[in-house]
Amino acid sequence: MNSLDAELGRRLEDLDRQVLRRTLRSVESPQQPLMTVGGRQLINFSSNDYLGLASHPRLRDALIEGAHRFGTGAGASRLICGNLEPHRELETELARFKQTEAALTFSTGYATALGTVCALMSQGDIIILDRLVHASIIDAARLSKATLRIFAHNDMEQLEAHLSWSQTARRKPDGAQGQVLVITESVFSMDGDLAPLRNLVELKERYDAWLMVDEAHATGLYGTHRRGVAEAMEMSPLIDIQMGTLGKALGVAGGYVAGSQVLVDWLVNRARSFVFSTAPPPAVACAARAAVRLVASEEGERLRQLLWARVNQVKEAVLAAGWPLPPVQSPILPLFVGPEAAALEVAARLQAAGFLIPAIRYPTVPKGEARLRLTVTAAHSPEQISELSVALRHERLSLSGPP
Repeated sequence: MNSLDAELGRRLEDLDRQVLRRTLRSVESPQQPLMTVGGRQLINFSSNDYLGLASHPRLRDALIEGAHRFGTGAGASRLICGNLEPHRELETELARFKQTEAALTFSTGYATALGTVCALMSQGDIIILDRLVHASIIDAARLSKATLRIFAHNDMEQLEAHLSWSQTARRKPDGAQGQVLVITESVFSMDGDLAPLRNLVELKERYDAWLMVDEAHATGLYGTHRRGVAEAMEMSPLIDIQMGTLGKALGVAGGYVAGSQVLVDWLVNRARSFVFSTAPPPAVACAARAAVRLVASEEGERLRQLLWARVNQVKEAVLAAGWPLPPVQSPILPLFVGPEAAALEVAARLQAAGFLIPAIRYPTVPKGEARLRLTVTAAHSPEQISELSVALRHERLSLSGPP
């Protein structure tokens, strides 16, 4: 064994001791409520495919047609010769849907965060993050070399204290005044609660800061036209940068930024994860455009209403089974367990009972706050929810203490 493998082996053993080692599971079926995992059929309550679009025939047909017309690969970055028509059409559709001047797509949500934050912020600027934002945003803030400040989750008093401090602290190396960027998610991916966007907008306006909101878990689910929490709270025009993903409720893959034309023009020039990446497959852009159109249609509203009906049914089932729930307003229902080992054991027993609800552990969540992250989709049936209730009740009774 060479020195690299020996060292990595020791590190993996350390993860084993902390009950933090992860492995990939084999899924042999499409993304849907009934999935085949390791040769066994399980009811899947762990997917972010909230509207059930990942296997929708309209998206599948658009993908196939796009592959027939444009092939499987873009061939180059979009600034070279990879800017194929499906990418432009998707961004036009996204801007229309989000009611912004422009939009820009990236290969992944992670690449969206890294490219956008690092293009906007640098040394002498200040980035202020909610403690529970996604890892991609934290990594982007660190890579930008801006000064980083964290406020406790949804704590507007601490955010204001940071903003007040920033007024005299933001200075570029050349002496110019730096910028301040506040970043939050609208729906938090592990806790399932919402950001107080009205308060955030009021504070960023008062202190002349920029506001970036990640609508990854909100697009397609909130607002009259299903544009997200920003629309639902009537804050969209006052949010400087709207970020989102194409891989959750939209059922495809990729990320996007929606905002002003000037913002998009700057990102085209300075977002390194955009400039230096081969463009995503054009067929994927075709499927994503079909997804945006579907979400904006009457069928999108029907699926959204069905989703919320299923969410209410699952909440009732969880509470009836004896599991406490925080006051979430999303399809993400955290079932708190605590110790990492205990969460793994609960997940394993549920899998033995026929359910896929993986344990979420550090570093995704803080140490000692491991949980089952139960997610609901419009594709779940009442019968599957009833079966879940029985399994959760049995599991709750089997626990030696409160979760």
